[in-house]
Amino acid sequence: MTHVATLVTPDDRPALDDAVLAQAASLLPNAGGPEWLERQIAADIAFIPGGRSDLREAADQIRTAFRDMPIDIFVQPRAHRRKKLLLADMDSTMIRQECIDELADFVGLKDKVSAITRRAMRGEIEFEPALRERVALLRGLEHNIVDRILDERIVLTPGGRALVQTMRANGAHTVLVSGGFTMFTEKIAAAIGFHEARANVLVVDGAFFAGTVNEPILGREAKVAALSEFRLSLGLSRAETMAIGDGANDLAMLQEAGLGVAYHAKPAVAAAAHARVDHCDLGALLYAQGYRRREFTESPSPG
Repeated sequence: MTHVATLVTPDDRPALDDAVLAQAASLLPNAGGPEWLERQIAADIAFIPGGRSDLREAADQIRTAFRDMPIDIFVQPRAHRRKKLLLADMDSTMIRQECIDELADFVGLKDKVSAITRRAMRGEIEFEPALRERVALLRGLEHNIVDRILDERIVLTPGGRALVQTMRANGAHTVLVSGGFTMFTEKIAAAIGFHEARANVLVVDGAFFAGTVNEPILGREAKVAALSEFRLSLGLSRAETMAIGDGANDLAMLQEAGLGVAYHAKPAVAAAAHARVDHCDLGALLYAQGYRRREFTESPSPG
């Protein structure tokens, strides 16, 4: 069997049983019997695609069949299924918030900044000028407010620590690559367990934000470049890489990765990515790589 379809449901809404898996298998060419990764939660169905079979189309067909159930679908080749490089977006992906929106709340402009953020993430406006516009509104805000936001408002996305640390324990290199700011990424990357992080640098004037960001801005093209850079430096094939994100500035990175996953993403991003997570937390991406629940870890590997 050369390919595999993985069905995953949330832990608190288990929806898989033998009948569901049999129906899913009937939609795949030359399908084998299902294999549980975690009973009622995640299962693999191996198959051999016929002719010019489109893997995204196969996933969409299964997704449509179970549209009333909380099931995420991953369809991919079995070769290089366990990835050796992970690049992940931060805001609304590895954390539940948008950091710049939380900063704007302290100058009474959260609604205005959030509206710009949403338009940028949907791809309605270019990311770089949108970021400059939002950062300008932060001028005069004390920069130590970042520590308060980290302590009081930032929530890690469930499953994120298990995803990063399980991949690390199995030899993968993990990078948080964000259009946000280093003041946040450095601490969030450490809390989750990433090897390293890249992000934009907010300019500080004394104790206050200057209302500018260092150029060049880390946006859509920089994320793609980072993926290529790490892949080449590690001597990996494209198939051995995974990228995760939710916004339009992530899409090129998702399309360049071996497995690009739109995580609870904007509609245009979800439609264009290789795979999508609509129901589950980030732990679903371990099942997508063939890990069983007993292999999950949240203990970072040494170094």
